[in-house]
Amino acid sequence: MERTISFMNGEGSLGHNTRAFIAANVDADRTKNNITLVHEDLKTVYHKLFDDSLKKYNAKQKRKDRCINDYYEHLRTGKQEKLFHELIVQIGNKDDMGVLTENGALAKELLDEYMQGFQERNPTLRVFGAFLHMDEATPHLHIDFVPYVSGWKGKGLDTKVSLKQALKALGFAGGSKRESELNLWINAEKEQLAAVMERHGIEWEQKI
Repeated sequence: MERTISFMNGEGSLGHNTRAFIAANVDADRTKNNITLVHEDLKTVYHKLFDDSLKKYNAKQKRKDRCINDYYEHLRTGKQEKLFHELIVQIGNKDDMGVLTENGALAKELLDEYMQGFQERNPTLRVFGAFLHMDEATPHLHIDFVPYVSGWKGKGLDTKVSLKQALKALGFAGGSKRESELNLWINAEKEQLAAVMERHGIEWEQKI
């Protein structure tokens, strides 16, 4: 059996992921089958990650107008970095891994297994949300994370949000638009999911 692997950048709608609101493509009768693997408050995660660094940064400022009161709000209202990023992971499609089929149940198992090693593999991508949805056409996984770098020597906080630097710290140094840090990392994660699939007798169908 061969199946495709899909990794997409998500919009990061936490209300959709937690089913605080139900979209038109969701079968509310099956929402009970969804699995919440990680669910933490984003602001609380920001305090844990950045409060110490923010305190040190503010202590060094000679002008009050350069101090940052709240790092979460500073990024939310700014234009430099997103508060968090989202990855949507799927195996196959509605025709070959439909949610109500035996293969759909297998997809659920595979995505769960893949997610178990995600945080350990990616320590600079702090996962605060991971939701396995079984109430749409095909099982899929939403992974919400804050990418950050520690020991930063440049401008700003010494622990700060940066997707580029977080991925560099994991060993993904991009050299071009096609081979950006993000693309290199996504390709590596696809390989990780493919390894999980292979353990269950499924080959990765790579589209050329």
